[in-house]
Amino acid sequence: MARVAAEAGVSPATVSRVLTGSAQVSALTRQQVYAAASRLGYLRRGERPGDSRHPPVISAVICEPTTRLFNDPFFVRFVSGAETFLSGRGVPLPLISAPGPVFASTEKHLLGGGSDGVLLVSVHGRHPLALTLAGTRLPIRAAGRPVKEVQLPFVDVDNRGGARAAVELLLRTRRRIAMIAGPSDLPAARDRLNGYLEALAEAGRLPLVAAGDFTPRGGMNAMRLLLDQAPGLDAVFAASDPMAMGAMTALHQAGRQIPGDVAVIGFDDVTAAVFADPPLTTVRQPVERLGALAAELLFEQVVSGSGPADDQILDTELVIRSST
Repeated sequence: MARVAAEAGVSPATVSRVLTGSAQVSALTRQQVYAAASRLGYLRRGERPGDSRHPPVISAVICEPTTRLFNDPFFVRFVSGAETFLSGRGVPLPLISAPGPVFASTEKHLLGGGSDGVLLVSVHGRHPLALTLAGTRLPIRAAGRPVKEVQLPFVDVDNRGGARAAVELLLRTRRRIAMIAGPSDLPAARDRLNGYLEALAEAGRLPLVAAGDFTPRGGMNAMRLLLDQAPGLDAVFAASDPMAMGAMTALHQAGRQIPGDVAVIGFDDVTAAVFADPPLTTVRQPVERLGALAAELLFEQVVSGSGPADDQILDTELVIRSST
């Protein structure tokens, strides 16, 4: 602890508090301490590469509250894809929810030998757990491109290209195209917004954006706001299918016909999209494949002891149904 404290520029007592998972230490100090321990080559007890534990343990850490974890189809599909790959190799996949304000106990577990590798999903901005893990030698693979300040290997889908394809379809027949965007601190949501803005700018159209939160209620509230701001809008692109279906509910309640009055496109291609009224046109992202790929790349890194493989981005596909 004395060596780590000197390397990190803190007191041995602070190092002790970090290693015991105390919540009285700032995220920046935690990051400094774990980075210093990693530079000095220290491992927590139980962290023994190539030890007798078989099989290795890979944890899926979702940086969202538990309520969202079990209500958003994306996470279920991602974990299913990862689990399918790992179960064939006898590797367990513990599932951990780690929203921003609650991470000290998760950090202690992961860096105390509880996992040989971590699938880190839905990293919002400079999430403190992601910042800490990025400074350690624990193998990590992020699902979704993190912000630039969080240096982690990742897998992702072409969010910007998928959004452009959706908006370009609407531009063929519609004049006033709005967007319901996702959380601004998620790079995937920003990429989808940028795809929308780029397509409109190239067509010489003005943007109309309302903020959402990837939930049906968020989509419904955003759609009502858009109708108040621009009653004549005739199309909306939502950055997720749950938000698109919430928007469809708001349009039905406002007496708007879909797609006669307003065309709607979502993003994800969740199972429920085909059962929407009318069936939802959407951008399909290969979520199960994304989960399997993330698990494969991380598993290979864990068992080989090598560095991480390159980042990978999967293509999306526009699926046209009756809502456009």
